[in-house]
Amino acid sequence: MLTTRLQDPSLLAELAYVDGQWIAAASGSTLDILDPANGEVLARVPAMDAVDTRRAIDAAERAWPAWRARPAAERAALLERWYQAMLDNLEDLALIMTCEQGKPLNEARGEIRYGAGFVKWFAEEARRVYGETMPAPSGDRRLLTLKQPVGVCAAITPWNFPNAMITRKCAPALAAGCPIIVKPSDLTPLSALALAVLAERVGIPAGVFNVITGLPAGIGAELTGNPVVRKISFTGSTAVGRLLMRQSAEHIKRLSLELGGNAPFVVFDDADLEQAVAGVMISKFRNAGQTCVCANRILVQAGIYERFAARLVEEVGKLQVGNGREEGVTIGPLINPAAVAKRNAAYRGCPEPGRDLAVRRRSRWRQSVRAAHGTGRCPCRHAAGQRGNLRPGGATDAFYRRSRGACAGQRHALRVGRLLLHSEPGALMALW
Repeated sequence: MLTTRLQDPSLLAELAYVDGQWIAAASGSTLDILDPANGEVLARVPAMDAVDTRRAIDAAERAWPAWRARPAAERAALLERWYQAMLDNLEDLALIMTCEQGKPLNEARGEIRYGAGFVKWFAEEARRVYGETMPAPSGDRRLLTLKQPVGVCAAITPWNFPNAMITRKCAPALAAGCPIIVKPSDLTPLSALALAVLAERVGIPAGVFNVITGLPAGIGAELTGNPVVRKISFTGSTAVGRLLMRQSAEHIKRLSLELGGNAPFVVFDDADLEQAVAGVMISKFRNAGQTCVCANRILVQAGIYERFAARLVEEVGKLQVGNGREEGVTIGPLINPAAVAKRNAAYRGCPEPGRDLAVRRRSRWRQSVRAAHGTGRCPCRHAAGQRGNLRPGGATDAFYRRSRGACAGQRHALRVGRLLLHSEPGALMALW
């Protein structure tokens, strides 16, 4: 059992956290949380619905007046304590994440540090929520702006980064004086509940930080349809983001959407080969390729294609696939059978015209990572840019070529949220 492997077993919570209380679903329903590496049941959490969601919203609304009135320095101090609690419990938080999500322990440890960093950052920013004064058009007027907390917020977070996506959304809300309701993925709620244990432990007031678990439909409809919720932050698929936007239109809610895409990774003839291959390995294989900024298409100009493909195969062959808890494993399991089926469908479509299948590995889904790639051979730099736009733009695209000027000049051709331009080794330009 997972509890026997934790230094602090109380971090493995199996109840939702609402209004400072640990509660079951009103219906009594539960969800099994599975270890993707072996299919074992790790825990059972409440399968909440709209009734439970309204309870969390009401609790957050009650907590808002006192939280917004609390001095910024006090809110910052609580966030600092939460940050330190995460670092103090790093090994347990990482183990919980690896067990429910699958990523290797080293990656999980990195995410805990990364996620805690957001809390630290916004704890400092809480002290710097400044207003602004502006010149007035006449002497009898004074113009100034004040920044005020917007109200009750909601965060709907994905399974691929079950810690950092929560802290990145919740820390700024809490720092600004907004209570928040977290709806983690039904595949990976244990990391969110562990954060709630630590939030309660360090003294974040009841109702300010709430975690509700369950399937998304009933919970999401209540979060978008309830006028008390003033802002929603979501990371996930474009289809679900589109749905949330439609559902939120009735009350004109503020929305922050980080949606997936089909990000191309483009390598030109004049690119630094080793830098480009290293970039692919980081971009494509981190978290078993399950990130919203992973390169979904690798487009390589014809002149460098053969050398690039050979080096990529060599590096892919060094990956160690297995249970993320095992020593030396660099690639953990895919999250569930649906993810494996999606990957298999992509393989059945390869090789496509103009593409070569360099490496192909198959295994049982619980131990599966597909260390395989179809790489597109592009005859010229213009074709690479055109192919980069054949599908809806990605969250992050990457260009590799030595000429910084040419690289920057082609950025206008790609429809993308963020573009990373790699020119000479070590140089990186990030453009939004």
